[in-house]
Amino acid sequence: MRPDEWHLTEDLDRFLARAGDFLRSRPALHTLPLTVTETLRTRGLDAYGAEAPVFGWLERAGEVRATYFRTPPRHLNLTPLDPEGADALAAHLASLGHCLPGVSADHDSATAFADAWQRHTGATATLQERQCLYRLGTLTPPPALPEGRGRVADEQDRDQLILWYREFVEATGGLAPTDAGSWADARLAHGRVVFWEAPDGTPVSMAGTTPMVAGQIRVAPVYTPAHLRGRGYAGAATIEVSRAALDSGAAHVLLFTDLANPTSNGLYQRLGYRRVTDFAVYGFA
Repeated sequence: MRPDEWHLTEDLDRFLARAGDFLRSRPALHTLPLTVTETLRTRGLDAYGAEAPVFGWLERAGEVRATYFRTPPRHLNLTPLDPEGADALAAHLASLGHCLPGVSADHDSATAFADAWQRHTGATATLQERQCLYRLGTLTPPPALPEGRGRVADEQDRDQLILWYREFVEATGGLAPTDAGSWADARLAHGRVVFWEAPDGTPVSMAGTTPMVAGQIRVAPVYTPAHLRGRGYAGAATIEVSRAALDSGAAHVLLFTDLANPTSNGLYQRLGYRRVTDFAVYGFA
């Protein structure tokens, strides 16, 4: 085997057998591939759509040094890569005829790959979003929470979850990871969405979590309808799911924010979340 080589497969078991230990070695930075591959493993390779996902890893001197995955038609997702690795991957995928809509990774890796993809394909790369990955330090609730209580969503809440999930995807301008009904059913089956509800029992905000993989749980999504924002509901719901994640034994409780939203970044920092690193999303035209 050459000392530096990229591998590509549609076989999830093969990918995890070779790269699973590498992904688990840095569970915070690798939260997305860990949770996505767990979803594919438990719910099937069509969990994110009909087109087959693809996976890859970089070997140097016989050791895995980086990975990528893609669940078409979504962006390529990378673990941290140096510029040489990014250039080699771009050349590799371009030579295979891959047509990528974009890339998502930590800021430096995404930028290096976007530059390399432009060089190898002539595509124009545009920065679409800057994100920050946070990890919970000491959970620090505010002195007073809004009136109401948190509760785990149940089957009677399915329609509400579907509606809010669709509104969340529309508000964030993203591509839904899965259809709203499947998303709701998966979370209801394992109690992974909490509502904050007003004293009269009306849900006013929600916060969800991913399954625990390699000791990490990610808070996602957090959503409050526009007309109910600014009242502390999102913070209260986030506190509830963060505490539940800690109680379940998670060593790392994580979340992503849009760096263009100072309100959410300030909120999570006040609750005890601390910056891990910045991420970037580029689109290719």
